[in-house]
Amino acid sequence: MRTSRSSIALPTPVKRALRKLGHDVRDARRRRRIPVAVAAARASISRTTLVKIEKGNPGVGIGLYATVLFVMGMIDRLADLADPTHDSVGLQLEEEHLPQRIRGARAVHVREQ
Repeated sequence: MRTSRSSIALPTPVKRALRKLGHDVRDARRRRRIPVAVAAARASISRTTLVKIEKGNPGVGIGLYATVLFVMGMIDRLADLADPTHDSVGLQLEEEHLPQRIRGARAVHVREQ
């Protein structure tokens, strides 16, 4: 039996995040007064796929989500999602592993003959 990508068991926070992203995309489109058909045509996708994106369907590829964000003029925000400068947990973990003490270079002793 084959399972569809949209029926994959996802963690609840992931489902919520995708649903919010979809609703935010829909709201952005509506604020811009762009009809579904026009937004889909600009993104080179079907109206059905755009509706799936706006519902936060996990079966839709991230590239299509990115294309729709590009159409809405919001692609820069996607590029910064995993930016290390915004990764507070990663920065904290990195800081914990910094050396306690840093020693200077050892002096080279030259023996005189």
